Amino acid sequence: MENLPKKVRSKKLSTRVDLTAMVSVSFLLIIFFMVTIELAKPKMMEYEYGYHGGCGPEPECNKPDENRILTVLLDDNNKMITYMGLLYAPIQEPKQIHYGKNGIRKELLVIDKKVHEYSASFGRPQIGVTVIIKPSKKSNYGNLVDILDEMKITGIKSYAIVDYYTPEESKLLAENNQNFF
Repeated sequence: MENLPKKVRSKKLSTRVDLTAMVSVSFLLIIFFMVTIELAKPKMMEYEYGYHGGCGPEPECNKPDENRILTVLLDDNNKMITYMGLLYAPIQEPKQIHYGKNGIRKELLVIDKKVHEYSASFGRPQIGVTVIIKPSKKSNYGNLVDILDEMKITGIKSYAIVDYYTPEESKLLAENNQNFF
């Protein structure tokens, strides 16, 4: 009997499954979905038109305060036109201004100071100027970056970039181009 081959038993392998990789993948998926859900939430920024006293929902109350609005029109050849208020009844007449410390920066600081004084008369001195930046199709990207740098340097936090021109503004730019060529 000794010559008979012995029965060879197969080794029993461990039945444990290593889930380390699965845990890592699941954490990555959880983080991914948390971030995408957070980014998908709509973000809204409040825009304050100014102080209107005890104004309610009447149409007159929802108009912007033109005493706080400065519009900057950017045109080709490093030209910039600014005016305060509304173009058909400006508080400050449209004028061409240059980039730099003695140009637009000085103008922004002076106007922001005036608007703060104006707002202080209503008991809200923290409200400053609102700058509307309107680059034309002929203006270059560098000019837009320059004006945004000036917003940061002067500390003006309320500004908007708008690509819509009223017919009066288009006419003003056309007249300005004819006067300087």
